Amino acid sequence: MPSPASPTPATLVRAARDGDHEAWRALVERYDGLIAAVCRAHRLTDADAADVKQTTWMRSLEHLDRLHQPELIGAWLATVARRECLRELRHHARMHPREDAFLDRQPDPAAVPDAGLLAAERSAAVHGAVVSLPQRDRRLLGLLFTKSAPSYVDIARTLQIPVGSIGPTRGRALARLRSQRQLADLAAAA
Repeated sequence: MPSPASPTPATLVRAARDGDHEAWRALVERYDGLIAAVCRAHRLTDADAADVKQTTWMRSLEHLDRLHQPELIGAWLATVARRECLRELRHHARMHPREDAFLDRQPDPAAVPDAGLLAAERSAAVHGAVVSLPQRDRRLLGLLFTKSAPSYVDIARTLQIPVGSIGPTRGRALARLRSQRQLADLAAAA
């Protein structure tokens, strides 16, 4: 954690862009542990983790001028490191036959620094999409995806619909959810 007198991440980024070697050294010192944590989360070997760290810093130096929000350097570095870890894992998957040891090296989603945030965003997006469905669809999906998942007979009785219509109705409700997701993606891209 930086002390109150230490420069902000944005200040360090701007100085490093201007060629200040001490600012670059301070960035490396401040964020090298974050990159190492991302490598550990992906269960890389020590040698692969060292390669990923070096490549992450190299890519960061090459593209530092593209960082539009310098105060987010930590998140940016974590994303670069995560992509490099995945690239390294894909490389090894192509080079070696899959075996039990390969499965042990898969990333642990709980250990990735922003996994909780992504899960919360995904949950909020799903909840928002489900809330916008017609009440009949909401009720059906709510019954189908509860932990105690009642039988189709119980669901048909609760919703007063034929058992044979549950599957097709579920399919249409999920299709509506997918179309809402696609519309949201288009709106976000615009």
